[in-house]
Amino acid sequence: MALKNNLLIQSENIDALKHLIEEKGLGGKVDLVYIDPPFATNATFTVSNGRASTISSSSKGDIAYSDKITGKEFVEYIRQRVLLLRDMLSERGSIYLHTDYKIGHYLKVMMDEVFGIDNFRNDITRVKCNPKNFKRIGYGNIKDMILFYTKSSDAIWNEPYTPYSEADIDRLFPKTEPDGRRYTTVPIHAPGESASPKTFRGMLPPEGRHWRTDVKIMEKWDEQGLIEWSAKGNPRKKIYFEDKNGKRRQDIWTEFKDPQNPLYPTAKNLDMIDTIVKTSSNPGSIVLDCFCGSGTTLEAALRNGRRFIGIDKSEVAIKATKERLAKADGGGLLESAYDFFDMENESGHSLRK
Repeated sequence: MALKNNLLIQSENIDALKHLIEEKGLGGKVDLVYIDPPFATNATFTVSNGRASTISSSSKGDIAYSDKITGKEFVEYIRQRVLLLRDMLSERGSIYLHTDYKIGHYLKVMMDEVFGIDNFRNDITRVKCNPKNFKRIGYGNIKDMILFYTKSSDAIWNEPYTPYSEADIDRLFPKTEPDGRRYTTVPIHAPGESASPKTFRGMLPPEGRHWRTDVKIMEKWDEQGLIEWSAKGNPRKKIYFEDKNGKRRQDIWTEFKDPQNPLYPTAKNLDMIDTIVKTSSNPGSIVLDCFCGSGTTLEAALRNGRRFIGIDKSEVAIKATKERLAKADGGGLLESAYDFFDMENESGHSLRK
């Protein structure tokens, strides 16, 4: 069964996931899962007067969620849901599990078991806040972690890049053509000898090295002016700034700090989720978040032409998500209806433009 409309479900997520697989036939249909579950903090988080508590329990306001499952019980709680999420993923699917330094390493062992250690891709470090000055034994904690796994070796992967800064351009592309184009040069040979090296413009590669590519291709580069010859006659390939998409994104993310004064305790940086959605799904893909909180993942899916399934049992979370989606709709992001279903009360409706 295909997903006709975007879907928001209020329910205990394990029940909703079983329903989607067994009743809706959506097993194997999801290309991307991002989840930001509780972190086993043994705390209760609230929303009061439009402000969320994010670091400690509070007796004031409406309870957004209660994070009271800890230790081995918590790991098993997540494992039961991850097993269902694996069944929902397509063969080209990926899952990103957002966690922290206290519980994340235990969750990685569990994720290795569920998805296979060969399908572990990254432990992404995300800088979440500015430096702290807490007085305690230990270094200030300014980061959390995202565990990235794929279901297979054929996962969707749209290479992510970060823009070059002016300093990057000056450092990485130090040369300038007469027409103003910035460039650098790289060797056209690499370590290791070939058995029968061919000559390029009458020369062999240096001793102990081989040509990086076929000589005919290098001759074409030379004809196109893409080979720069040094005063000593050494050839190097020109690489132009204008032909590069940016720097390849690494596994330490410093620019995606948590929003200031969030409306929901677990609200994450929209641009961070946007990056994940663009990288590990395609237009038309189904993106699922079964701890959807205030709906950041769902908005990122909408921004990029993906379909979404969002699940949360919290009244406060569902209210926040509906408000976020209404604002997104006002910006013209909703291309179709999204259906809302309250599984506990067995009620629902379709919200249309």
